Amino acid sequence: MLQSSKSEYAPFSGKQLEVLSWWINPEFANYEALICDGSVRAGKTMVMSMSYVIWSMYSFSEEQFGIAGKTIGSLRRNVIRPLKRMLEDRGYHVKDRRADNMLEISYGGKTNYYYLFGGKDEGSQDLVQGLTAAGFFFDEVALMPQSFVNQATARVSKDGGKYWFNCNPAGPYHWFKLEWLDNLEQHKALHIHFTMRDNPSLSSEVIDRYERMYSGVFYQRYIEGLWVLSDGIIYDNFDEQKMVVDAPDYSNITQYYVSCDYGAQNPTVFLLWGFSDGVWYLLREYYYDARHDVSGVQKTDQQYADDLGNFLGPIIAPIIVDPAAQNFIIELESRGYQVYQAYNNVLDGIRLTQSLMSNGQIKFTRNLPNLFKEFASYVWDDKAAQRGEDKPTKDHDHTMDAMRYFCATMLQPETDNGNGIQLIDHY
Repeated sequence: MLQSSKSEYAPFSGKQLEVLSWWINPEFANYEALICDGSVRAGKTMVMSMSYVIWSMYSFSEEQFGIAGKTIGSLRRNVIRPLKRMLEDRGYHVKDRRADNMLEISYGGKTNYYYLFGGKDEGSQDLVQGLTAAGFFFDEVALMPQSFVNQATARVSKDGGKYWFNCNPAGPYHWFKLEWLDNLEQHKALHIHFTMRDNPSLSSEVIDRYERMYSGVFYQRYIEGLWVLSDGIIYDNFDEQKMVVDAPDYSNITQYYVSCDYGAQNPTVFLLWGFSDGVWYLLREYYYDARHDVSGVQKTDQQYADDLGNFLGPIIAPIIVDPAAQNFIIELESRGYQVYQAYNNVLDGIRLTQSLMSNGQIKFTRNLPNLFKEFASYVWDDKAAQRGEDKPTKDHDHTMDAMRYFCATMLQPETDNGNGIQLIDHY
């Protein structure tokens, strides 16, 4: 077991040792890139970030390097914080220049500079222009647009420079799979595939818990580590016998929320959630579709706000609303409601909602006819999957969206969802 005066670490697995040493292995002397993919919690990020710094400090001095995550916040939380601790335990000196989003790392008489980047969208490519780098590490590269990665890899212009990529799998037509994993020889890239069994720090109980969190395409990607298509029913883990229950006694409910999917031409949905004895229950639904209503009349924001008041009755609850519905948000706020703009990353929200369902942290009462209809018809978009995108079809998705808004905005395990909203954790 590796030790220091401050911390103890589990022994490395064979694959982790390969990551730590690939760049000094004569077999890979001419390789220019390392790609590690596979399941969640496999220890990829920890060992890759450590190896990246060791390689760069061994090979260069007074050079610049890049480290990228989907956002600066996620990068600091998932990579930089544990990396700093590991480096300092081993005698490295790390100076975090937060104003510049840069780490200055010194060891053995050498110093190098590591600039931090968020690669969340197409505009992120502008952030790396002008950088001259000797290496670039991409954490969760499958979440980044190709334009950003192309611009960042083009910044590596020093002799001996290398690229480091890690990710959980997406679909088989994702740009990174097609460009890099399917062209390893062209890119002179080493590919190491991980599962949770390759992480010695995980107990069998923890592995079992993660295996129970996912089903369908998410199980195949995040547990088995496979690049597979998203197809079929999205919430294929829905089990009516286990997840549909009688409503709890309202006197035992300690907190309420309403999640809302607002439609100008499409249906508008309100879902009332109540927290009791460690579980969030979906208690009631409101569903209005002018195109299928007898009146055929589209309601105004004021009328929907009136309906929300009738729907709640004496219950006082914050309202979570699709951020696109700004006029409706203004109307609700003018009436004194506390409003949260929903976190609206679709894939993140679906994955979290599915896990909460499987773990029994959300349950559904029996009188939710529209929700149960949509569970059976909410499917992945086959055409989007062929383009390398994971998207639901935009049909029969209104209660599904409202359910996802609640889970993704209020039940994320992190303390901040990236929109500046402080999340509530009842786990």
